[in-house]
Amino acid sequence: MKWLEIIELRTGGNTQKALRKALQKLASEVLHDPERPKVRIYSNYALDSDYSIHLMHKQSKPDSMGSVLGMHIAASLKEYGLMNHHIWCEIDKYMENDETQVLS
Repeated sequence: MKWLEIIELRTGGNTQKALRKALQKLASEVLHDPERPKVRIYSNYALDSDYSIHLMHKQSKPDSMGSVLGMHIAASLKEYGLMNHHIWCEIDKYMENDETQVLS
């Protein structure tokens, strides 16, 4: 099962420089994890205070709270502003349930 973990951060004040260093540190830690998910970090085009970190997993089933890595990232970045942490599961377009096939 493929699933996506999205950690959204809205920063406040003059934390941009420190936040970017923290993001770089977290990214380098992820590179050393042998079971790492694909990681993408985005900044909002219109608001340079908003960030979105996407962890794309291929593990079997996600924990309801997310991965250990995702929880670590969320906890590490919480000091920089408001945090949202969501788990999204890919819908298999070949599912047997006819009702879900309308979505594909």
